[in-house]
Amino acid sequence: MEGIVGALVNFFKNTIPAELTVFVLSLLPVIELRGGILAATLLKVDMLPAFFICLTGTLLPVPLILLFLNRIFDRLRNTRFVKLVDRLEAKGRSKFDKINRYETLGLMLFVAIPLPGTGAWTGSLAAALMKMDFKFAMLSVAVGSFIADVIMCLLSYGVLGRVI
Repeated sequence: MEGIVGALVNFFKNTIPAELTVFVLSLLPVIELRGGILAATLLKVDMLPAFFICLTGTLLPVPLILLFLNRIFDRLRNTRFVKLVDRLEAKGRSKFDKINRYETLGLMLFVAIPLPGTGAWTGSLAAALMKMDFKFAMLSVAVGSFIADVIMCLLSYGVLGRVI
């Protein structure tokens, strides 16, 4: 993650403002707010603005995923992208056991753990494929992202290091 974020930060460094770089990275799947917070520390963006920029960037695509993903997959199933749809559905379904046991709480905890393969995009993918109620899925992903953002800020900005 550090290598990818570092390369993207160097690519954008002199072309767009630091805050916009952080926002764009937070929008991307896989990178999300974990990479956004890391980029914010590299670009010397203060923690509080970085927190809200990353949370906003990460949550922006979530309603679209929850509302439209199944329709998009249904349409793509009849095209040459069927293998991509199958692969994405398999990834989402592989997370079902972890999430399904505790439903809304499970989804929130899944998104809150700032590890690769967890996060708002994957959580939203799983929630959409499980056909979870939009309000509960959105709330779970938002709260989980908030918790992940707090954890990442504490780790990346060295707050835990100062406390311990």
